[in-house]
Amino acid sequence: MMVQYLAIREANPGALLFYRMGDFYEMFFDDAVAAAAALDIALTKRGTHMGEPIPMCGVPVHAAESYLLTLIRKGFRVAIAEQMEDPAEARKRGSKAVVAREVVRLVTPGTLTEESLLEARRHNFLASFASVREDSALAWVDISTGAFRVMTCPPARLGPELARNAPRELLVLEGSDLAEIAAEAGAALTELPAGSFDSSAAQRRLCALFSVETLDGFGNFSRAELAAMGAIADYLELTQKGRMPLLRPPVREALGGAMQIDAATRRNLELTQALSGGREGSLLAAIDRTVTAGGARLLERRISAPSRNLDEIHARQSAVAHLVDDPRLGADLRSALSHVPDMDRALSRLALERGGPRDLAAIRAGLTQAARIAAMLGDDQIQVLAEAARDLTGHDALIDLLDEALVAEPPLLARDGGFVAAGYDEDLDETRRLRDEGRGVIASMQADYIAESGVQSLKIKHNNVLGYFIETTSTHAEKMLAPPLNERFIHRQTTANQIRFTTVELSELETRILNARDRALEIERQIFARLTGAVLEQAGPIGQAARALAEIDLTAAFADLASAEGWVRPEVDSSRAFMIEGGRHPVVERALKRKGEAFVANDCALTEGGTPAIWLLTGPNMAGKSTFLRQNALIAILAQAGAFVPARRAHIGLVSQLFSRVGAADDLARGRSTFMVEMVETAAILNQADDHALVILDEIGRGTATWDGLSIAWAVLEHLHARNRCRALFATHYHEMTSLSARLPGVENATVAVREWEGEVIFLHEVRKGAADRSYGVQVARLAGLPPSVVERARDILHQLENGERQGTGKPAALLDDLPLFRATPAPAPGAMSQPQPSAVEERLRKLNPDTISAREALDLVYELRAMLDEDGAA
Repeated sequence: MMVQYLAIREANPGALLFYRMGDFYEMFFDDAVAAAAALDIALTKRGTHMGEPIPMCGVPVHAAESYLLTLIRKGFRVAIAEQMEDPAEARKRGSKAVVAREVVRLVTPGTLTEESLLEARRHNFLASFASVREDSALAWVDISTGAFRVMTCPPARLGPELARNAPRELLVLEGSDLAEIAAEAGAALTELPAGSFDSSAAQRRLCALFSVETLDGFGNFSRAELAAMGAIADYLELTQKGRMPLLRPPVREALGGAMQIDAATRRNLELTQALSGGREGSLLAAIDRTVTAGGARLLERRISAPSRNLDEIHARQSAVAHLVDDPRLGADLRSALSHVPDMDRALSRLALERGGPRDLAAIRAGLTQAARIAAMLGDDQIQVLAEAARDLTGHDALIDLLDEALVAEPPLLARDGGFVAAGYDEDLDETRRLRDEGRGVIASMQADYIAESGVQSLKIKHNNVLGYFIETTSTHAEKMLAPPLNERFIHRQTTANQIRFTTVELSELETRILNARDRALEIERQIFARLTGAVLEQAGPIGQAARALAEIDLTAAFADLASAEGWVRPEVDSSRAFMIEGGRHPVVERALKRKGEAFVANDCALTEGGTPAIWLLTGPNMAGKSTFLRQNALIAILAQAGAFVPARRAHIGLVSQLFSRVGAADDLARGRSTFMVEMVETAAILNQADDHALVILDEIGRGTATWDGLSIAWAVLEHLHARNRCRALFATHYHEMTSLSARLPGVENATVAVREWEGEVIFLHEVRKGAADRSYGVQVARLAGLPPSVVERARDILHQLENGERQGTGKPAALLDDLPLFRATPAPAPGAMSQPQPSAVEERLRKLNPDTISAREALDLVYELRAMLDEDGAA
């Protein structure tokens, strides 16, 4: 056995080997050590190899999926070796014969199909990057849904495109220096030999995969695109061991078809994942009102890649507006859609022979609901909804077949049987009757044996070793072992407390019953295969119906969101306009609503008369500058995704690129400080932004000395204005920069308003035209909880610096030479600080019972309290 294990292990390098032994997958040697640590299971030993004990661990077959998920998430690949014959057949070849085993599948992060291993509301992409001479391309596929796409992708665009699609695994040529890019995108890197990326062989592979003579019907693909797609086909052949997934024909994406958003911007704006990790707190979580898994995946794609096609955007907006205007239809659609299962993934499992009766039931339920939804839409003239409705019909024959063949609630596994409805197959019904009546015969036979033997505790039982047998206690068995009953009841086995017998009649009946059970299961397996074949013959139309349902779900979800939150349809055109009235941040507003607080809406106008438009935003920390910057970027994304937006009115010229430099973070793994990361991201913006880009920048230059930072920020702003000529929001604490608005025609000052009252800072969160006069940093530090002595010391230093600056008396260091040194004083013991005495107003209010006074008495009380305050003030 170990010889076989080692041979299979050598043929599958780089993967843990799940070696099937009965009801367990066993692992040995280094695989066992690694798996035991990763899965937190016991590590044992089995035999010896070269004089050393062989480490071993194992997991039950029935629970293997949960262990696979843990291993995949920890970066392992797993080869699954199954028993290809019954152990009884192997024993016929001799006592030392080994059960034949083969690897039937290589499980990797990008090739998962099991429902328990996938996130229902997210794609699981496998990507491939290929270069042929001067050209390069990126292809990506989700084998769990069949989605297959490819695009020309220069190496400089690889990082942003990986960030957009977030693949779980990236295929590259051996020796490629792409580990860093893959790691940044969160993708496992898999290197393949040059033969996998051969473009000529790729064409043959793809033609075979889609059963066509030529790929011309799918598009005019470059050699690099063919190489990228061919590598995916080759890898799927390797990992699926010939059971190819059901893929849709590849779709070629244009490089400029979507708003370009780089990885840093996606991260800063928290589009699909919050900075803290996880989905909660992201834009996606805040706006997701889809009720189907397909709709949720489509929403993530739309948010990740907002369209730049005006016709497409307008068509989607019109569909949303139609359901906003007809809320009854929208509610009915959402109710029907909530019963739609994930047909795409059910199809994929069936095609890979990993499906079960419930996947057939999912197709039945999905197509049934599709017909109902098509009837609801009727002859709708709205383009998006009309096109979707056309793809929902034409499946009546398949629905009738599945309805007739399947029970209402089928079991998970085909091997368990019981999923075919009574009356569908006469042969199956007859076999079931024999099987089921056999149980009644067994019960009747048991009663006869009890009467014949006089042993009331006698029972007829069954197990997989003995089959059917008669069992009684040792005490009562003496009668059955003695004449004349011993001639009738044949002794079979003695256990600690029981004795087991059989009879000739029981053995004959067992044969008939067991044959009926096996025959019934065999018939059901044949029916399952026929039903699966019927479904897969209609895979194309079923896939179109699934995509149409996702489109309707997303449209209805956007309409529900717009109606519930008061969002409006934005005007999107080819201009450079960016006019937002009453804009709001969807994620922050949602969080505030949960607390019962209101969000302060703000306007933004970045274009006037077609000149470059930049707002230079000043104001204190905590006032809401970053929120304002982000909300306008998110509004642009939502508008081009086809959604309504959180504003009173919005006019947005198409945004070709979106750049964000917000927040502070270092990258120690690559030796980059916070300031270095900031400069790298800023350089990417200045080198790439075009005149239709939208740029948001926050606190450029803050990670270095004051004058260095001011110089950098100043130069960046001038470059954005003169060279990039883009729309931008530029937040800064360098008040000196506000003078640029008088010198640069496209720059305008804006500030986030605050108010001071009795030494307190009140943040109004209102963005107004003009410049801030100060930063309020010391006040914010006090709000953060700095010790009072530190806050007072900071006030003294600030006062000294401000006086010196006004008087022009020298550099900051020289200005502080005459300031007395800080003298630390011990913190007062708890309770040692004197408590302020309550005022007369407080005393009066404490004696008051609000429930017992009338409205007139309450008004009198107000005048009384006001008089008391006036007296305190005079005193």
